[in-house]
Amino acid sequence: MKLTRLFRLHNRFLLSLLLAAIFVWSLFSIRWNADLFHSGGIPTLVQIFEGLFHPDLSPEVLVLGLESAWITLAYAVAGVSLAILYAFVVGILASGVLTSTKTSKWVSKVFFRGILGFTRSIHELIWAWLFVAAVGLSPYAAIFALAIPYGGILGRIFADMLNDVSEEPIKALKTSGASKLQTLIYGYLPLIWADMISYTMYRFECAIRSSAIMSFIGLGGLGYQIQLSLQDLRYDRVWAFVFFLIGLVILVDLWSNFVRRALIERKKQRGFSSGWRSVCFTLLLIIGSWVFINISENAQFFELLSDKNIEAAKRFFGGLMGIGVEHPAFLDGESWSAALKLTIETLEMSIMAIGFATIAALLTVVPAARNIANGKLSGSKKWYNWLLYGVVRLAYIFSRAVPELVWAMMIIFIFKPGLLPGAIALALHNFGILGKLWAEVIEDMDSRPIRNLAAAGASKTESFFYGILPIVMPRFLTYILYRWEVIMRTTIVVGFVGAGGLGMDFKLAMSFFNYTQITLLLLCYMILVIIADFASESTRKAVK
Repeated sequence: MKLTRLFRLHNRFLLSLLLAAIFVWSLFSIRWNADLFHSGGIPTLVQIFEGLFHPDLSPEVLVLGLESAWITLAYAVAGVSLAILYAFVVGILASGVLTSTKTSKWVSKVFFRGILGFTRSIHELIWAWLFVAAVGLSPYAAIFALAIPYGGILGRIFADMLNDVSEEPIKALKTSGASKLQTLIYGYLPLIWADMISYTMYRFECAIRSSAIMSFIGLGGLGYQIQLSLQDLRYDRVWAFVFFLIGLVILVDLWSNFVRRALIERKKQRGFSSGWRSVCFTLLLIIGSWVFINISENAQFFELLSDKNIEAAKRFFGGLMGIGVEHPAFLDGESWSAALKLTIETLEMSIMAIGFATIAALLTVVPAARNIANGKLSGSKKWYNWLLYGVVRLAYIFSRAVPELVWAMMIIFIFKPGLLPGAIALALHNFGILGKLWAEVIEDMDSRPIRNLAAAGASKTESFFYGILPIVMPRFLTYILYRWEVIMRTTIVVGFVGAGGLGMDFKLAMSFFNYTQITLLLLCYMILVIIADFASESTRKAVK
């Protein structure tokens, strides 16, 4: 047992060193000199900070902010409602619980998990670009762009939940003569229903931020107002709309917590009233969002199937496949060479981003833990602990509530186009997410070993490095790898505003209608995401 534990510690130490070395390697892709900044970069930074502390709260901006916040929320609700339907159906098929033989189960898993993997590997903003190019500027472009990748993510999680269900109750149902469908309805689903809803609420919080960046393709919402304000250099308005976005994310977070508490109450059989209120409110919100989109936004679904749109979609997707193109880019060696170079740059950007976010989270996570602030873990209660806790937690909320693309749109005014502004934008968003996840890990740990260290005279620094860090390190590394996978998908998005990598070239290819180049870049992007998934999964197993 001791030898196994020592081997695991050895693996974690080597993995930590390897990750640190890879991060240092990525830093060499940047020329660290004064040329990184625009000539007016520092004054622009000062103006941005002035806007942060003096946002425009005029009645006109407040009304516009409320209207834009509702549009952002409506798109997110409509997109996630479609994503749930897609995830529920394909997730069940991908789990293989409805199949009879081992061969059919394996085929079902491989085929439908492949579909889920493909749909979630492409970022929602890229899906939006593709839909706009195919069917025009319609709210449905944003809704479908949210539904497809989020459905892929939810479907994979639903399939994993079904596969993890205990076999005993399922065997009992099968023995009593229940069919496959009856086993699903009365056996599998009741056991995972609460977890499915809980995870869906978490993804809905993410969909709010994704809905905001749909503005980049010309659709309304808070992101659209932020983009217009940035173009007018009205930083006071930028922060006003950003605060609306933060407020919307906080409200959704509170609603999510309310739903989760209702699910816990139902599990404990303490009542159903709060659960029914949540269900009714959710249904009203979904109906209201679809009514708004179809009436106020004048979005008609069947218009997407008009002869004009079908013909445009044929031309677009035919162009992606190189039909009628004499020398498609995805069959050209030089094009592949240039694209692979951009792929390496994208990889470097993602590694820098997760490295910066990890360092920032590591420096702030201790005061952000509630059991540190109240003295339960450290054994000492100081008045300033709660102050630090509040400041850091607010920083986490502020950091993660602002989408990566919005951070990038502001940072690009300070730094010249390249990998660094993209990495900083990605790090700013993921710093808040990593910090929150890590703080919760510390809050859930057993406090007795740390108290024993403190009682033995260990300082706070010694308690952290010899007590807290060894216990939480496996979970910390797992979250780092998980967020790196997410960052890999998002690097292409920050490239849209000049942050380098595949995203910048993808935007140029869209602008010049070079569809075979788009196909080439998407292939490189998907290869990169698949490699990241494989590397992350392998290293996670080494950590366990």
